[in-house]
Amino acid sequence: MTDLPFTTIEAVDAVFLYIFGIAALLLVGITATMVVFVVRYHRRRHPQPQPSPSSKLWLELVWTLIPTLIVLSMFWYSWEGYLKLIDVPPDALKVQAEGRKWSWNFSYENGRSSDRLYVPVGRAVRVAIVSRDVLHSLYIPAFRVKKDAVPGITTYVWFRAPEVGSYDLFCAEYCGVSHSSMVTTVEALPEAQFSAWLEKSKKPSAAGGPALLSRHGCTGCHSLDGSRRVGPSFLGLFGRQTQVLSDGRERTLTANQDYVRRSILQPQADLVQGYPPVMPSYQGQIPPDELQTLVDYLCSEPLSAAPAGP
Repeated sequence: MTDLPFTTIEAVDAVFLYIFGIAALLLVGITATMVVFVVRYHRRRHPQPQPSPSSKLWLELVWTLIPTLIVLSMFWYSWEGYLKLIDVPPDALKVQAEGRKWSWNFSYENGRSSDRLYVPVGRAVRVAIVSRDVLHSLYIPAFRVKKDAVPGITTYVWFRAPEVGSYDLFCAEYCGVSHSSMVTTVEALPEAQFSAWLEKSKKPSAAGGPALLSRHGCTGCHSLDGSRRVGPSFLGLFGRQTQVLSDGRERTLTANQDYVRRSILQPQADLVQGYPPVMPSYQGQIPPDELQTLVDYLCSEPLSAAPAGP
């Protein structure tokens, strides 16, 4: 590993090892003292109780001052580490992480976005965290950072990836039925490779349907292979006869472009029977061109030609 500036890993690990070391010493010391007392003052050695001194000032001072100093040192060391975690380097790359049920989306200053967090190795990254719906929590254990995504509030974390690799990124706050699926990765790339990725075209292509489904969190609840998830599968969607509940009335609809568009923008209008009404509205959340790309893709021949899923 090459020499790098200070990282969040060092800040957290140093505090953890300090507190763990003190706890280990106390555990060994207290256990050893208990063993000595059990052996030395066993009933067979001292069958009759012996008088005890009423008080020892020096002993009381020792067992008061030493724990106090230990706790104060823990506080000071932890505070120093906390200050380093909130002190973002001025040259940090700025990224916005948006949490929603049940996926992450990461946006860069040049307009690039992705469902994975791409970062350059060795450079500080500041991640502003927002939530579209409920309480989430962005957690990257490899970099020792975790922060809640609170609706209406922007929080942040910063970190520096020391090596090229793929690192897990989780939601660490229970946020609904598919909370366990709210998993993605941090992709740490060499600087040149990251710059090339960042400058790639941002316009959706003819094959952009799957990427848009992933970017907007659709695949967190809907499968493409017919497997059952929180929502109905997209496999065989176009032309499928679907039992729905509309304004409390049961009816059968044929999935066409109008139905797909309405389901994205007004998901509570026609609730598919057998599935919970948990999908949020994407009204105003998806650009018109991306919405049309999604509708076209979901109603495309490859999907409609496949056997219908559940």
